[in-house]
Amino acid sequence: MADKARDRNPALRPVAIAAEILLVEDDLRDAELTLQALRECGLGNRAEHVTDGAEALDYIFAPKTTPSIPKVILLDLNLRKMGGLNVLRQLKTDERTRGIPIVVLTGSKMAVEVVDSYKLGVNSYVLKPADGKKFVETVAALGHYWLTINEPPPP
Repeated sequence: MADKARDRNPALRPVAIAAEILLVEDDLRDAELTLQALRECGLGNRAEHVTDGAEALDYIFAPKTTPSIPKVILLDLNLRKMGGLNVLRQLKTDERTRGIPIVVLTGSKMAVEVVDSYKLGVNSYVLKPADGKKFVETVAALGHYWLTINEPPPP
């Protein structure tokens, strides 16, 4: 029982090193495909998965000895508890997290969500491909770009 509570609550998980990629995704199929893609391109051990917006903010902001500031966040918009746009707003208005690249990875093609995401400071808006193989390729390309090609500002 304690293991299940620890799995659901990031504050209870032992964190040795902060993940470089934070995946915020409540659809378990999409989350597994994303994590599979990251494993296939050698980035799987650098990722952490949370299932809703509130858990994402807890992962980043909850008091702990090791800060959990990822190098990139892959954020779905249609989340339980707190929607992705609200998560994006909070992260981009907080000085500690404003500079973290955030990629919206969503199935939503709603123009208003694209516009609102960019107004709030998203770094990229990517539609989830319906085809599993293309989905894996897209996620691998995102991980590769943000962790190995992109040059972030100095801390």
